[in-house]
Amino acid sequence: MLKKYLIIFLVSMVPLVELRGAIPISQAYQLPLLQSYIICVLGNMLPVPVIYLFARKVLEWGSGKKYIGKFFSYCLDKGHRGGEKLKQKAGRGLFAALLLFVGIPVPGTGAWTGTLAASFLDMGFKRSVTAVMLGVLLAGIIMGLVSAGVFSALFAVL
Repeated sequence: MLKKYLIIFLVSMVPLVELRGAIPISQAYQLPLLQSYIICVLGNMLPVPVIYLFARKVLEWGSGKKYIGKFFSYCLDKGHRGGEKLKQKAGRGLFAALLLFVGIPVPGTGAWTGTLAASFLDMGFKRSVTAVMLGVLLAGIIMGLVSAGVFSALFAVL
C-alpha cells in the first residue's frame, strides 16, 4: 500500500499530469480518497516554490543553448502567453483568476503552468503560492468527486 501512495505522490509532481492524473490513479488503486487527496495535494505543491523562484531564470538561461534552446524557448513562450492571457482576463482580480486557472482541471492549467505564469507577472511569492495552493485544493476536490463517481460506478458494474 505504501508503494501505491508513493506512486500517486510522485505522479502528482509531474508537469501536465499533476494531481489531475494522480487522484484518478489513486481511485483505480482503490485507496481511501481523503488520504489520497492529501498526499496528491502535497505532491502537487512541493515543486511550486522551486518553480516560482527558479524556473524562469533557468528557462531564460537555457533558451540560448544549442540542444535545449528550442524546448526552453517553448516553455518561456508558454509562460509568457499564459501570464498575459491571465492578466487580460483578470484585470485587477489576478489572484482569483490564478486560483481558477489552476483550480479548473483542464489540460495545461495546473500548478506548474500557473506558478510559471505568476512568476512572469511578478505577482509576488506569497500571493502566487497561496492562489496556486487554493487552486490545487479546488482541482483536487473536483477530481476526487469525478474519480470517486466514475470508479464507484465501474466497480459496481464489475
